[in-house]
Amino acid sequence: MSGVEAITAIQLIDACIGIANTIIDIGRAVHDAQGLPPKLRDLLEKLPAIQELLESAQESCEEGSITEDASKSAQPILKQCEVALAELRDIFRKACPKDGENRTKRIWRGTKTVFFGRDSQAQRLLVTIQDNLRLLEQKEIYVIGDKLDALEQVTESLANEDGKYTHTGAGNIIANEGGSSTNYIVGGSNNRQINNPGVYNEGPSTADDSATLERPETPPEPSINVPFPRDPDFVDHGTLLDQISKRCAAPASRVALVGLGGVGKSQLAIEHCYRTAEQSLDTWVFWAHASNTARLEQSFREIANQVRARGRKDPQADVFELVRDWLRNAKNGRWLLVLDNTDDAAIVSPTEGSSGLQQHLSRYLPFSRHGAVLVTSRTKSAAMQIVEDSDIILIEPMHDAAAHALLRKKLRDIDDKDDNIATLATTLSYMPLALVQAAAYIRERAPRCSVRQYLEEYRQSDHRKTRLLNQEAGHLRRDIAASNSILVTWQISFDHIRSTRQSAAGLLSLMSFFDRQGIQEALLHQQSSIADDGFEEDVLVLRDYSLITVTRDVDTFEMHSLVQLATRTWLENEGQLDKWRERFISNLCAELPTGEHENWEKCQALFPHARAALAQQPKSKESRKEWALLLYRAAWYAWRRGRAGEAEEMATMSMEVRSEELGEGDVRMIESMGMVGLARELGGKYKEAEAMHRQTLAQMEKVFGYGHLHTLSSMNNLALVLTSQGKYKEAEVMNRQTLALMEKVKHPDTLMSMNNLAHALESQGKYEEAEAMNRHTLVRREKVLGHEHPDTLLSMHNLAHVLDSQGKYKEAEAMNRQTLVRREKVLGHEHPHTLLSMHNLAHVLDRQGKYEEAETINRQTLALREKVLGHEHPHTITSMGNLVGVLDSQSKYEEAETINRKRLVLMEKVLGYEHPDTLMSMHKLVLLLDRQGRYAEAEAINRQTLARREKVLGHEHLSTLTSVYCLANLLTHQHYYNEALALYKRACTGYETILGKAHSTTHACHQHYAYALASHKQHQLAIPPTTTDSSARAYAGKQSKLDYM
Repeated sequence: MSGVEAITAIQLIDACIGIANTIIDIGRAVHDAQGLPPKLRDLLEKLPAIQELLESAQESCEEGSITEDASKSAQPILKQCEVALAELRDIFRKACPKDGENRTKRIWRGTKTVFFGRDSQAQRLLVTIQDNLRLLEQKEIYVIGDKLDALEQVTESLANEDGKYTHTGAGNIIANEGGSSTNYIVGGSNNRQINNPGVYNEGPSTADDSATLERPETPPEPSINVPFPRDPDFVDHGTLLDQISKRCAAPASRVALVGLGGVGKSQLAIEHCYRTAEQSLDTWVFWAHASNTARLEQSFREIANQVRARGRKDPQADVFELVRDWLRNAKNGRWLLVLDNTDDAAIVSPTEGSSGLQQHLSRYLPFSRHGAVLVTSRTKSAAMQIVEDSDIILIEPMHDAAAHALLRKKLRDIDDKDDNIATLATTLSYMPLALVQAAAYIRERAPRCSVRQYLEEYRQSDHRKTRLLNQEAGHLRRDIAASNSILVTWQISFDHIRSTRQSAAGLLSLMSFFDRQGIQEALLHQQSSIADDGFEEDVLVLRDYSLITVTRDVDTFEMHSLVQLATRTWLENEGQLDKWRERFISNLCAELPTGEHENWEKCQALFPHARAALAQQPKSKESRKEWALLLYRAAWYAWRRGRAGEAEEMATMSMEVRSEELGEGDVRMIESMGMVGLARELGGKYKEAEAMHRQTLAQMEKVFGYGHLHTLSSMNNLALVLTSQGKYKEAEVMNRQTLALMEKVKHPDTLMSMNNLAHALESQGKYEEAEAMNRHTLVRREKVLGHEHPDTLLSMHNLAHVLDSQGKYKEAEAMNRQTLVRREKVLGHEHPHTLLSMHNLAHVLDRQGKYEEAETINRQTLALREKVLGHEHPHTITSMGNLVGVLDSQSKYEEAETINRKRLVLMEKVLGYEHPDTLMSMHKLVLLLDRQGRYAEAEAINRQTLARREKVLGHEHLSTLTSVYCLANLLTHQHYYNEALALYKRACTGYETILGKAHSTTHACHQHYAYALASHKQHQLAIPPTTTDSSARAYAGKQSKLDYM
């Protein structure tokens, strides 16, 4: 603040001191009427100068000589000073004598108007100025301590003047307008009684002064009158108590705790009161209930009795003034006053005809250096009637550690797992009242009720939650007028909001159906009845009650889940639940787009709300159709993001509702059927997916015809699920038909059909054709969709896989790494396609002998797939196989065999005994047994595998040839050369045809064939010519045993 402003403030105070001293002098000068008029005239002449000082201070604020915040704070305070001085000026105008008045009338006018004593009009106005200037100093806008102290002293002096003065002369005048309406003039022969109504007398009026006299009482010792016992289970919210103590310790402090009902504001205030009383024995601690005017007045009356305030026994006395005067007097010592439940701004303001407050409540709360006021309130607006915005401490729900500690204390001897305690705290949003309520419910019903059982019941439905949270558990430290139910506590606030601003109650109702986080403003405007011009006011009301919060993104809101539940329960009780549920569905459906890649960002933000909508099925036909559309779009997005479970649930609900409301032949219903099939395939439910896709295809052909775009999409989906089940030939035929038709009609999914055909070709060992098709698809997708589109990444993945299958490991590794990086960026680390890239990278690393890195990636992939997809998903089972392979490569045979046997059991259960992947697992078990020298056991399993592969895949399939090759090796180990040589010959011929003569596998097979042929010639010499075939096998077994000892 500049020096000009400081001088202005000091001059203002000097003027006030002058006024107060003048008033006292007037009273003392009544006996000398000759001196009265000049003083009054002189003071009246000075008042315009005081007015100029105020205007100067006001201009300083407006011109920016002080900071903007300080200016905003100073302007209304200076304005109040100006008003008070104007009233003083009116008083003195009335006190000034008029021309031609005789001496007696001049004296009477002055004494009648000035009105001495505490609570006189003049003294009150000076106190108003004094309090306001003290506030300016406290806020460090003005540093005027000495002058302010002088003003306080002269104001107190004025309050102590009783207005009784004696004059010797023509008549003795006793002027007493403060206590009695009867004044006496005594003296000489002119004794008169004057009945004066007392224009400025606001105190009690009786016919006999003696009736109002009180005997002096012994001042009581400082005490505490908090109406609640201290809580032995109290748990602090972090450092909140320290903050409260620090702020309340400041001179003339005013602090407010603001937050939701049940968040623990009063409990913090109670604990602060007891700590204050403990730490400072000479401090008075007062508690006032401010929920309504009657209770507030009763609390102040109790305080007056507690301190034995003079005048309290007079039934006509203003108890608020009595307490204010006591609080203002520094001789009474330090004090702390709590105003609890100051929730309604209207309560702290006087109302017409009210028997309680005659002024704003803040006028009865002096800014005393020796006192502190602590307010608790649900609304910021009510708190700011008493404190500044900077004096507010927002009380949030407890943090996790504090909530866990509170539950432990309230449950007492009921022991439960830490996980259950933590889950209950999270479920109840860390809200103290709800936690205490739940603990009381459990404790009362123990041992037949535990934390786990409470949670199980709570999760069943909204109705169960409501029943539990409406339980009125005893709470000794809540106001008797307040409900101990968290839901009822909040619903009282809802009723008040509706009565004061109905549109704000409507906004709250709408918001209660969304997910608690990320509620976008656009969702609240679309098709709602809330006028845009009133939206901001509605938001302010809900924020004021701490029912919603604004996030860093100013267009997004959040709510506590319990507040949402309480709101929906309130709506149900009011018969408004269906209305607002339908509005929620309509607004969300209008905003949620389809699940295409270009919409992912918006879908991601809105998907939690769609998930919330799943539990809000409406009743009306039109709203049910909107709900089904909403779930279909959400399922589409969930499917594209790899969330099989959510996609299937949403798509199934959409299909069922559309079937009921639209009929079996409606295209929208058929679309939902197709989405169910895609979701089931993603979840590894191949048989169910195939059945659904066949139904969808049949419906599409019936409605649209064979060559329609929708029909071709259904054919494409069916072909893909056939490939996933190892039905490669049927899949190839269908893929070729679909691709031909799509290219003819220029279908947008043509590239997807090419991709699927390439996959089917690779699965049959037709690698060259598959590679060519994959390369063609990749180039076109990069050109049309871009390098990071999920479909482009799918083509990269497929090409890398077919390169791996052909032994082109370096190129396959490079492409797998590139695909993995892009998928992690675009899809996320846990998307099924990202995990597929991890899986393939580990496989190609294993192929190149990079076993340690391969094992690490395989273990990571397996853990993530178990988490994301579940233990029985085909992809999870495949990861088990990859890990088995890399363990095998490192000769960790026992662990590899254990994992592989578990894998084989799962595959037979999930995929069936003849699925190609099941047969691959059987083959792997054969190899592991072979590594451990368990040839007979390995041979038996290998023969089963070969027979099934020949049946399912055909005699010339690469996997079939691998089983042939392996069986030949096992027979060679056991010296069964005749059969072994025939199998080697078959394998070598097949490898040459499929892989080529130069392929490493073909070369290895020829080497083994040559070795077996040489071994056979050598062993022929050792077997007697007359030996039968069975005895030859036995002999060979013995020889083998000798060879491998």
